[in-house]
Amino acid sequence: MKVVLFCGGRGMRMREFSGSIPKPMVPVGPRPVMWHLMRYYAHFGHTDFVLALGYQGDVIKRYFLDYEEWRSNDFVLRNGKLELLATDLDDWTITFVDTGLDANIGERLLAVREHLDGEEMFCANYADGLSDAPLDVMIDRLTTSDAAGIFLCVPPSQSFHVVTLDERDRAVELRPAAEAGILVNGGYFVFRREIWNHLRPGEELVLEPFRRLMAQRRLLAHRHDGFWMGMDTFKDRQALDELHQAGNPPWAVWERSR
Repeated sequence: MKVVLFCGGRGMRMREFSGSIPKPMVPVGPRPVMWHLMRYYAHFGHTDFVLALGYQGDVIKRYFLDYEEWRSNDFVLRNGKLELLATDLDDWTITFVDTGLDANIGERLLAVREHLDGEEMFCANYADGLSDAPLDVMIDRLTTSDAAGIFLCVPPSQSFHVVTLDERDRAVELRPAAEAGILVNGGYFVFRREIWNHLRPGEELVLEPFRRLMAQRRLLAHRHDGFWMGMDTFKDRQALDELHQAGNPPWAVWERSR
């Protein structure tokens, strides 16, 4: 199953990095966040990636053209020659597609449609959040349903608080958003090819097409209460980096399978 990664956003809220590298290339440990995401999909057997590029897409292209396997794999240095004991992407296929600087997610998806010809189902991802969500379960749920797609929904990881007011606008309750029963779009999607019938030029993927599908009860949501963290701010990036440096990061499902 092919995996579309939306890599075109400017990442304006990541001001510490946005002037030099695109958001999917912001590092978590020694590798960019999109690398961790690609390892996640590869763990479930999906190694055919379509990168929908935009802002500084050349940086992403150059990263993979100059990819250094030794950074994340054990190796032997013998007589000045490096012998890798494992590899990351020797069985990966990566298609790089320029989808425009200012296109929205729906437009980027339409721009890579020709690279998904013949696919009955495919995955898609915002490429800026990490999770240990059970992708195989999501795919199975979609396969055994009549829905056109399924997406991950999660409690928000942000630290804001939800306020409850009475009829006179007096505050009666204040609690963390993660404990308030709120669910947000986690940015992990699986679609049937039918999604093309619901997505029109210029539309944002999770607005008009999703509303039409929801009106037909043709869109599934998979609630995940395990690990999920979006990388929207520098603080989010620091938190992910600290989890990585502590060892056994919760999103690294490929490590737990060894």
